[in-house]
Amino acid sequence: MRDLPGAIGLELGPSPWLTIDQARIDDFARATGDHQWIHVDVDRAARGPFGRTIAHGYLTLSMVPQLLSEILDVTNRGSGVNYGIDRVRFISPVVEGARIRMRGRLTEATPRGEGVRYRLELVIELEGSQRPAMVGEFIVLALP
Repeated sequence: MRDLPGAIGLELGPSPWLTIDQARIDDFARATGDHQWIHVDVDRAARGPFGRTIAHGYLTLSMVPQLLSEILDVTNRGSGVNYGIDRVRFISPVVEGARIRMRGRLTEATPRGEGVRYRLELVIELEGSQRPAMVGEFIVLALP
């Protein structure tokens, strides 16, 4: 964990591809109460602007912990705590059935007490697209 400051600029990823299927979208809608038709009404969405349902932006955001665990393994720490998120942007819609993956870069690592606070620039890529699904800066506190 104390080695993180020496890893500034480290490129991370890509993670394996992850398919965002309708079951995951429906589960997220139930969990959050966001049942907007563009997410859950398959028939209406087929006639809508994207030709099918799309994942909630916050569903894409919620995939960060899973995808991050695929590209960053911080050893010698007890836990990691979400500390903040800056500059999150949802660039491209994630249509049902699309595959996403993550790339990132460690941009900052600051000792904080017995832990280390680190900042990562993360990009969630969308298979077959030049434009990402989402970008943002994520701040995590790694604790002993």
